[in-house]
Amino acid sequence: MAFLFKRNPKTPQDIVRALNDSVLKLDVNSDNNKKYQDECARLLAQVKVVLHGDDENDPQPDQISHLAQEVYATDCLYTLIANLKKLSFDSRKDVLILFSTLLRRQIAGKSPTVDYLITQRPEIIAMLIKGPESQETGLICGQILRDCIKFEVINKYVISSPLFWNFFKYVHLPVFEIATDSFTTLHDSLTIHKKLVSEFLANNYDVFTTQINKLIQSNNYVTKRQSVRLLSELVLQRQNQAFLNKYFDDSTNLKIIMFLLSDKSKNLQLEGFHIFKFFVAKPKKSQKVLDILAKNKENFIEFFNAFDIHSFNDVNLADERDYILMEIQKLPEIERIS
Repeated sequence: MAFLFKRNPKTPQDIVRALNDSVLKLDVNSDNNKKYQDECARLLAQVKVVLHGDDENDPQPDQISHLAQEVYATDCLYTLIANLKKLSFDSRKDVLILFSTLLRRQIAGKSPTVDYLITQRPEIIAMLIKGPESQETGLICGQILRDCIKFEVINKYVISSPLFWNFFKYVHLPVFEIATDSFTTLHDSLTIHKKLVSEFLANNYDVFTTQINKLIQSNNYVTKRQSVRLLSELVLQRQNQAFLNKYFDDSTNLKIIMFLLSDKSKNLQLEGFHIFKFFVAKPKKSQKVLDILAKNKENFIEFFNAFDIHSFNDVNLADERDYILMEIQKLPEIERIS
């Protein structure tokens, strides 16, 4: 690595220490801020060369190891995330590269960076969760957090944190890119590690259902559709059986999904149908759900007979529609409901 062999060579440890010092000198109200921003950019570029090499040199495992150890020892990741807003746009992207590369670094099948985050600096994860609150750094924090939650132990920390529920608010932020990015993080945190999520949903049924139902009833089309699709994914996971048993016995959920069937958007109608069919197909229905289905029996028959299945290009949809129609026709008449 060329810069390591100049007259005054800097070791990876020197680079990390210099980076920490420069970041801590950043002050947006100072006349010298631009100078320190440029210095941070230069040092982050050197970090990138240590990690990935350049046109002339390949990365050296021992140099990467020295750099990683110094990053942990000096709490460099904490310093960078805590001061992310003060860095230049390109430097923030280099922080993402540093974070992602260290997360992927494995020793004996384990990630030292994951261990560091969980056991020594969980505050970093908390800062990343709160990332959408900053327009300047929200997208970078979202990308870093999604790299983190690929590891189950971090995903568990995230969904166990009270801060996790903020994502149901972040998806309503006025900046479209950050709102969309927040939903991507919410989606990944609830779909990657299925056994972990099944336990989370079972233990947090009331809070989660309240939050997801609010999103499904949003006036924002994108939020509404993303939320319904997320729920559809969760419904299809057998691991979530404990959650699903409660969900499909809850008449409030049925009413909300019924509104989707009458939505002016054909796509939302289809998404709603893929959830509604489980209410109908469930062998043992709660009395409240059975009452609502029976009360609306004739309306359902009329609706599904006119349901425009051909516009969706789904070869299985006709069979599913016919099956649901058959099950609806088996429902008792309303006067027989006790």
